[in-house]
Amino acid sequence: MKLSSATLMLNAALTEAQRLGVSVCISIVDAAAWPMAFMRMDDAPLGVIDVSNKKARTAVLFQMDSADFAKIAHPDAGAYTLENTNGGLTSFGGGLVLRAADGVLVGAIGVSGASTEDDIAIARAAANILTA
Repeated sequence: MKLSSATLMLNAALTEAQRLGVSVCISIVDAAAWPMAFMRMDDAPLGVIDVSNKKARTAVLFQMDSADFAKIAHPDAGAYTLENTNGGLTSFGGGLVLRAADGVLVGAIGVSGASTEDDIAIARAAANILTA
């Protein structure tokens, strides 16, 4: 992923968060789970900085959206406590895998600070930049 793409995604996420009237943190990581870009909106709680990063890391490390990861990492599923690996992951929505237009995995985005549904919507608005 290029920094220019990550910056465009941050701006798209910011626009969507403002449209929804929420304050969030947005973390974008590359395909190796290393940080590419980050934004904390005014009034976003400090605790969601780490959560947004963990959502992005979860998505890229397991090549699935964090909401899908939740389906395998809950107490009744086969991989319960998996979120305790890899330096800490998270098992709820807001982390999306990012793929280029050709389908190649390029990274992930994590959004946290609003409802799970809004976090996912904000992340999707940003992810759409890659396929536009």
